[in-house]
Amino acid sequence: MSPYSGSVRRLLDSWPGKKRFGVYRFLPLFFLLGAGLEFSMINWTVGETNFYRTFKRRQAKNYVEEQQHLQARAANNTN
Repeated sequence: MSPYSGSVRRLLDSWPGKKRFGVYRFLPLFFLLGAGLEFSMINWTVGETNFYRTFKRRQAKNYVEEQQHLQARAANNTN
């Protein structure tokens, strides 16, 4: 057993709303963590790129490849 399990359990038990909300009492915490992660992925730039630019570039590449595939399929069907 981990030496931290007692302190972690104590921390989790001290979080308010245990009787009323149960495990859902942690939902606001995870919502804020998710929002912070999303904010950092969009706004933090490493060099010339960030997650948002990389995602949009990949999405555009997939769209172009799909259009080329559909055009090739249409050309094969007409012949």
